[in-house]
Amino acid sequence: MKISQKGLYALEAMMTLARRHNQGAIKIRDIAADSDLPEKFLELILLELKNARMVESVRGARGGYRLRRDPSAIPLSDIIRLIDGPLAPLGDAEQLRGLIAKDAHHRALYEVFLEVRDAAAKILENTTIGDIVRARTGAEKLRKARAGKTAAALKKNSTV
Repeated sequence: MKISQKGLYALEAMMTLARRHNQGAIKIRDIAADSDLPEKFLELILLELKNARMVESVRGARGGYRLRRDPSAIPLSDIIRLIDGPLAPLGDAEQLRGLIAKDAHHRALYEVFLEVRDAAAKILENTTIGDIVRARTGAEKLRKARAGKTAAALKKNSTV
């Protein structure tokens, strides 16, 4: 499995939409700015996500894009498969199973590839965009709290 730059951009865009899920439709330029993505490339990615019914577009002055489902209902695997194809290192899982059955000489190697694919798929299928956003938000809060404690300690030490 290899995640392309386009796949990473799609994941970033979806995370931005997830972070702002309760704010209604988000304009492409705001998604691009928030995610630090090229706007023209983002338009193509959002169109692909729209055609796959992961996002929807809203017309008008308050228009833009928004998630069609709750972020906790969108596994990373759905986005990666849409943009980059199968999660397996060689084709898809069925193709690997076929190679295992047909090619006795390389069976052990293909079985390892299938195990890698299955492990990666399990993680990506059980991790949602919502999980990533919550983890990122939690890490940011922790960083801010630590920075506040450090600043308070420095202030206390400088007044002593």
